[in-house]
Amino acid sequence: MDMGPAAAAPVVRRKHYMHMTFYWGTQSEILFDGWPGARGGMYALALAAVFSLAVLVEFLGSFLSTRSRGAAAGAAAHAVRVGLAYVLMLALMSFNVGVLLAAVAGHAAGFLLFRGGLCGRRAQVEDGAKEYLAAAAAGC
Repeated sequence: MDMGPAAAAPVVRRKHYMHMTFYWGTQSEILFDGWPGARGGMYALALAAVFSLAVLVEFLGSFLSTRSRGAAAGAAAHAVRVGLAYVLMLALMSFNVGVLLAAVAGHAAGFLLFRGGLCGRRAQVEDGAKEYLAAAAAGC
């Protein structure tokens, strides 16, 4: 008994649309498929994560510029900072205005905390070159 070619089952695909212009809204995908989803609480959590990531990138930037260490350790710390900066850039590629504002606010807050004098010493400019003095990161 010949059944012939097997009938193809219908494929159900989820409509996937990625914004290519800036938009404002809570329904977005940031970094992972389906995250944060359509819930407002998860969107707020995603914005807090982007803000924290930007603060961490600024902390690592100030930490690396104030500490002297071996070449291998400095290269590893720099690689971590650049990797986190690229993850932040990928989050910004969601083109969500809320994500953009959270990243900018996180960078500004991180700069104020670690390079602007709110946490440790203020950055100084001498002979046209910036020399960042040690930030008291443990006391923040």
